[in-house]
Order: sequence, then structure tokens, then C-alpha cells
Amino acid sequence: MTGYAVATSESAAGTLTIEIKSVNSRFLDLQFRINDDLRALEPDLRSAIMGAITRGKVELRLSFGRKAAAAGTQKLNEALLNELVRLQGEVSQHFSGAAQMSVAELLRWPGVVEEAQIGQESLQADVSALMTKTLAAFVQSRQREGAALEAMLISRIESMEGIVKRITPLIPQVVAQFQQKAVERMQEALGLACQGSNTAMSRQDAMERIRQEVILYGIRIDVAEELGRLSAHLGETRHILKKGGQVGKRLDFMMQELNREANTLGAKASVKELADASMELKLLIEQMREQVQNLE
Repeated sequence: MTGYAVATSESAAGTLTIEIKSVNSRFLDLQFRINDDLRALEPDLRSAIMGAITRGKVELRLSFGRKAAAAGTQKLNEALLNELVRLQGEVSQHFSGAAQMSVAELLRWPGVVEEAQIGQESLQADVSALMTKTLAAFVQSRQREGAALEAMLISRIESMEGIVKRITPLIPQVVAQFQQKAVERMQEALGLACQGSNTAMSRQDAMERIRQEVILYGIRIDVAEELGRLSAHLGETRHILKKGGQVGKRLDFMMQELNREANTLGAKASVKELADASMELKLLIEQMREQVQNLE
């Protein structure tokens, strides 16, 4: 699911900002954008996220804006300064006309001016506290979206239950009508075959054969069992959503089961009403499946 949260806090050394955002993904994919001087904190941040969520492409940004150095907190790196003076002397021996570095240039040289070291333990504690706050807001944002997705899924379940309820009374009627038509057609065909054959078949034997064939075919087109399983799967899907928690993988499985029954219904459909119902069911299942893949 998508989610977003950002929080800022002031520490003794500067301003900390943590931003977390995610987009839909079937798996957990973590990306970090962290200042180099805070890179050592990444394992702790990773563990915190993995302990809170299991799906989504998540990006975390941790930035640290240092406060302006106070008086007396800066000093010269004398070792580096001496090295620069030595190197400048060697350059002058080769290029006598080379200009000498100014004081301003020396002070701007990376590492010449050092700031007082920030207490790593104190900074880590500040980041941990801010991460707890940001992650809680992030999880809440995903929960709000999850509630909206749940409402959508429930509406699809209700639509599918309505389809099953609509077509279930048709099944006995469809089977009976088909059997009646099949009997008539087979009687006609068998009668013509017997007329052109030297071997006469008794009427009783012919009717028994017709009865057996029609019953067998009636069993093959009877979808009452599939509708029963559809209703059971829909009830279980509703139960999973109501129970909550990490439902993504369980709902993935239920979508497979629902789709299997809808396909079987379509394959066995002997009238237009059942074929149409199968298509409606598969469309609703596909809509649910796309969203289920985003749920934890």
C-alpha cells in the first residue's frame, strides 16, 4: 500500500528529518537516502521498518542539518596545514612564479578547519526517537488506505454473493430443461437409427439408454457444487478481512480459489445466464486480485 510520513526534530548538533514513503509492491523493497555521516545508522532503521511492515516499495530519507558552529568549537587541523605548507614549498621549487595560497584559501581547504565531534550515542538516540515517531505516522497512513481497500473488497464480495444468489435457483430448472430436450432429441435420433437397422431395439432398452446418457450429462453440467464452493470461499474471504492483521498472502490464495470456481462455472455453463455470470465473477475477482496484492 502507499503511505507517507515526515517528521523533524532539533538536536544539540542540528536538525534531523526523516521522511518515509511507499508505493504498492507484492514484496518488501527498501531504499535508503542517508547522509554519509549517518550511514552507520541504516541497519537500525532497516530493522525498524521490517518489524512494522512486510510489503511495499519503501524509501526512507534521513537528513541532518548541522547548526552553525558556536565560538570556540572549531580548530585547525595542524597536521593537514603543515602538509599543505610542505607541498606548497615543493611546488614553488618547480614553479618559482607560482602564487602562494592565501589564508582564505587555506581555511576553505577541506579538513583544515575541524568542528567539535558530535556525540554518536546522543545522535543515535535522537534518530531512534524520531524514527519511532515517523514510523508510527507512516503505519497509520497505510492503515487508513487499508480501510478504504477493505471497503472496496467487501463491496466486490457483496456483488459476487448477489450473482451466486441470483443464479443458484436457476440450476435445477436449467438441468431439467436440458434433460428434457436431450431426451427428445435422442429419442428422435435413436428412432431414426432403429428404422434403418435390421436389429430392432426394444423401446424399454432404448429409453434406459437414453436415461443413462442424459443423467450422466446432467451431472456434468450441474454447477450447484461450484456455486456452493464459491459461497464458502466468499464467506472465508469476508472472515479474513474482518479478522485483520497480515491478510495479503491468505487473500492471494482465496483469489486463486475463487477464480478456479468461476472458470469451472464458465466451462460447464449450458445457458447464457451461467456464462454471463461466470464472466461477471471473473471480472470482480480480477479487480479484487489487483488490490489484494498490495495488502500486507
